[in-house]
Amino acid sequence: MSKEELAAGQPIRMQSSNAEEHFTLKGHAFTSNVVRQPDEALPLVTNAEGEQFVDNRISLHLTSQGRTVMHRVFTKQDFAQLLNARFMKYAILEGLVFDQVTEAGTIRYAASVAYPQSDLYVPLRITVTPSGQLSIEREEMMDEAPQEQPEEKEK
Repeated sequence: MSKEELAAGQPIRMQSSNAEEHFTLKGHAFTSNVVRQPDEALPLVTNAEGEQFVDNRISLHLTSQGRTVMHRVFTKQDFAQLLNARFMKYAILEGLVFDQVTEAGTIRYAASVAYPQSDLYVPLRITVTPSGQLSIEREEMMDEAPQEQPEEKEK
């Protein structure tokens, strides 16, 4: 986004991304495709400085041997039960990436819901079984997760 667009008050968007990973699990080849897209249909998020941000929608498509194991589209609302409501108000769904195939035979992804353009985020773990069942948990953090919007700056 150009400085002119920012000055014109246009909402700030993260760049779209498309990440594909190939791995083997229990002798079967899998392909994971994660696509992040800013989505203007989602409510805008406004930070303490009054900047507006477009939230993201992230699609996870997992295939094996030519068939879809799982296809799911995530928004930050999919993680609401694990996050403080005040944090949710000021945060966006920042990312979702393939992490690893576990010794238990599951597929692990890391996701994050964050204050836009900051280092303040809540890490989340998405675990998918080879049959496509998924679970979502909050990862433990060294410090306590952000619960409130950072203080507004004096004007």
